[in-house]
Amino acid sequence: MASATQTATDHFRGEDFATLLDETLGQDSGFEGSVVKGCVVRLTDDFAIVDVGLKSEGRVALREFGPPGAAPEVKPGDVIELYIERYEDRDGSIVLSREKARREEAWTNLEKAFEANQRVNGTIYGRVKGGFTVDLGGAMAFLPGSQVDIRPVRDVTPLMGVPQPFQILKMDRARGNIVVSRRAVLEETRAEQRSELIQGLKEGMILDGVVKNITDYGAFVDLGGVDGLLHVTDIAWKRINHPSEALQIGQPVRVQVIRFNPDTQRISLGMKQLEADPWENVALKYPPGARFTGRVTNITDYGAFVELEPGVEGLVHVSEMSWTKKNVHPGKIVATSQEVDVMVLDVDSTKRRISLGLKQVQRNPWEQFAEEHKVGSIVEGEIRNITEFGLFIGLSADIDGMVHMSDLSWDESGEEAMKNYEKGQVVKAKVLDVDVEKERISLGIKQLQEDPAADVLTGVQKGAIVTCVVTAVQANGIEVKVDDVLSGFIRRTELARDKAEQRPERFAVGERVDAKVVSVDRAARKLALTIRGREQDEDKQAINEYGSSDSGASLGDILSAAIRRRSADA
Repeated sequence: MASATQTATDHFRGEDFATLLDETLGQDSGFEGSVVKGCVVRLTDDFAIVDVGLKSEGRVALREFGPPGAAPEVKPGDVIELYIERYEDRDGSIVLSREKARREEAWTNLEKAFEANQRVNGTIYGRVKGGFTVDLGGAMAFLPGSQVDIRPVRDVTPLMGVPQPFQILKMDRARGNIVVSRRAVLEETRAEQRSELIQGLKEGMILDGVVKNITDYGAFVDLGGVDGLLHVTDIAWKRINHPSEALQIGQPVRVQVIRFNPDTQRISLGMKQLEADPWENVALKYPPGARFTGRVTNITDYGAFVELEPGVEGLVHVSEMSWTKKNVHPGKIVATSQEVDVMVLDVDSTKRRISLGLKQVQRNPWEQFAEEHKVGSIVEGEIRNITEFGLFIGLSADIDGMVHMSDLSWDESGEEAMKNYEKGQVVKAKVLDVDVEKERISLGIKQLQEDPAADVLTGVQKGAIVTCVVTAVQANGIEVKVDDVLSGFIRRTELARDKAEQRPERFAVGERVDAKVVSVDRAARKLALTIRGREQDEDKQAINEYGSSDSGASLGDILSAAIRRRSADA
């Protein structure tokens, strides 16, 4: 029972007391939230006192009648619309708002424009996260950053504070949210301009535009409602590696329509076409063989491009860059922006190509060496490299000469002679040959001395009989020496007339044998010899002198008679 009484008391205190209080004070909340008209009675330091036809006067803050720091745009006697925020505050005054009245009026007009899909005027006045705030005549709206312009805008300052049209994208009066777009208005205007421009567009027309975007391959130019592509090769006659070297976003440019496809509505533009072509009469200005000074503009793996004048470039192929530096990247010979002297090698005006040479303006070091060092002259240099076939001797800062292993010593073999030399050693050599075309210089060290076998070689002829000393016995023959200076070799099949005697092992090192000269290699100082040939020659001579096997005598009988006759003569 006590619980029911307490519940009734609480209900009375929560609801009935509030009702009695409203009746006692006479509060009428029906006016709150409505817009009424009132007359300004007087102005105080902070408020405007307004008569709105109710039992008491209301007050409006003066800051709502003008920007901060400026005089309020209101005076006694003005009739204005106001929004009733509170019917009576604790002082008994009616709290009014000029700003909210304007907002309510603006919302009503904006809703009508939104339903009719009409544009509204507003002013960008502040920045917020993700966009900007826009004043739509009293109602605040949000402008997303992506809806400011058709293309990204780096600086929105010029657009702020300027009245301009907007398109309402979304409205929610309950939450007080309005989203607007400036981009939608621009796109609609752009579509109209694009249609007009496309209809009158022709190839060869000269138009003014603004650089809208820059890519690696060119720049897109806004022609006023339609975009065209300005390729990097059509920006200027001279080489441009990237469009950003000549253009900037937002830059005004004058271009010419090069190609226009009405079906795809693709427009190709050019800037260099508005200037004179520097390749006209280029063949007369740059004849082959002439020398010029240019600037290196680009370096590749296959050469370097040299600018002879703005818009005219030539290629120095890697093979034409240096007489001595082979298989070297062009970047190690020249540098970008370097001034170089070049020679024109060939001009192809049709293909717009000029072949240049860098090494041709310098003297050929092999020609210079051939003029200064005749064959047979003595040179001196440092051994720069030792290979399996010879020595490379430095003759200048750029060129080397080669001493083949066979030209190191008269007596030792090439392998043995190379053991006497080491890298960095300074040696003298004789110039044997200079091949300018093949860029080769042949040198010899053994030629600094007379050939000890020269006299012996002079007296040795093919077919002569010489006395040899066996120096080595091999499975396929024997090595011999003639007069201790000439090397010779007798093959196994040439060791005897009879096959049974063609055995190298029956010879001993140091044994002396007579052999017939088969061939003479004077350059290598080697002889090819035969014992079998010598024996066969002796047999023929014996038969001619002492008889014929056709008479019935055996070859043994004839040779025996020849031996006896020789012994008797002796």
